[in-house]
Amino acid sequence: MSSTYEVIDVHGGRPIKTWTRGVPLEAMAKRQLENAARLPFIHKWLAVMPDVHAGLGATIGSVIPTDRAIIPAAVGVDIGCGMMAVRTSLTASDLPDNLASVRSAIERAVPHGRTDDGGPRDRGAWSDLPEPHAKAWVGLKTRWAAIVEDHPKLGRGVTEKHLGTLGTGNHFIEVCLDEADRVWVMLHSGSRGVGNRVGRHFIELAKKDMRIYHIRLPDQDLAYLSEGTEHFGHYVRAVGWAQDFARTNRDLMMQAVLTAMRHDKALPAFTTDDVAVNCHHNYVEKEHHYGQDVWVTRKGAVRAREGDLGIIPGSMGARSFIVRGKGQPESFCSCSHGAGRVMSRTEAKRRFTVEDHAKATAGIECRKDAGVLDETPAAYKDIDAVMAAQADLVEIMHTLRQVVCVKG
Repeated sequence: MSSTYEVIDVHGGRPIKTWTRGVPLEAMAKRQLENAARLPFIHKWLAVMPDVHAGLGATIGSVIPTDRAIIPAAVGVDIGCGMMAVRTSLTASDLPDNLASVRSAIERAVPHGRTDDGGPRDRGAWSDLPEPHAKAWVGLKTRWAAIVEDHPKLGRGVTEKHLGTLGTGNHFIEVCLDEADRVWVMLHSGSRGVGNRVGRHFIELAKKDMRIYHIRLPDQDLAYLSEGTEHFGHYVRAVGWAQDFARTNRDLMMQAVLTAMRHDKALPAFTTDDVAVNCHHNYVEKEHHYGQDVWVTRKGAVRAREGDLGIIPGSMGARSFIVRGKGQPESFCSCSHGAGRVMSRTEAKRRFTVEDHAKATAGIECRKDAGVLDETPAAYKDIDAVMAAQADLVEIMHTLRQVVCVKG
């Protein structure tokens, strides 16, 4: 299989294979990658996706295969964050000229954002869990109780009332049109507050283990848990549960959005077809690569085995893509999870105005206020360049453009 990657040789470490031709690789991200490549348990090499940018310890847009160890900060605190998309029988001609009612229906159906510092009046959580969500929680509750029994701190916060909620930041719900003007619903979210608690708790436990065993690291956020230790086993159990919570969260939101759209009198009756995708892009899983079972952490990357369907979103004003994996072994069968940021949220808010954002999102029914300037399209890389850089990783199946975007 032809390849478009480049190799960075790391002194004292494993190589880094990067699919970044035509897109920027910032110096900080490169240093983070080199630090990770020097860890003693890296399997073969690191794979770097074209949406790469610096993160907390581990680099966003990286694929980290490890032998008998996991780095909790590489998985991160938005455990199981990912995408879901469903194609409907609607077409562009079925949509009303003014899409404000569609956006409002979605916003009423799915709690989003965060208020009251996450307290009892937080609009981003349920006050009373709807029946479908309560039933879904029953399937998760027993496993969660066992985790909390071993780690009581994890039980201090909102858990089940975040099921089927969107959150903040770059999480979104969109109504999109594909190349044939068919209507899709697409959304992006993860494990919400409980995933954040799990991630932070085990990052700290990994750092504690490093101190106990006198292990020096180039970056303390690369602290790891080793197979055979108590914390490792507990983390694998907790992170697996959080990933299941995240997938369930997306399923419930999608059901709620489709129901809300069916009740909207501005839309005709519609069905959904068999084209649906639900994929993580912040997670860890055991996989077989190059003759060995290893842990693969995808931090801002999607699994793209041959035939796998995935979603690569652009920004609020850019195209998104439904893709099919090509099974490129040298990327550990992975692709990017989006466009990737080119600047921090603080820099985006400093650099762009509400007028800039309104112009960049012209024709899209979405928020056009100062609260979303950190998500304005210019804060992200060119999605077309990102897709070109990974042409040997995925095949584009559908190209989507947003007409409605809901942000927290």
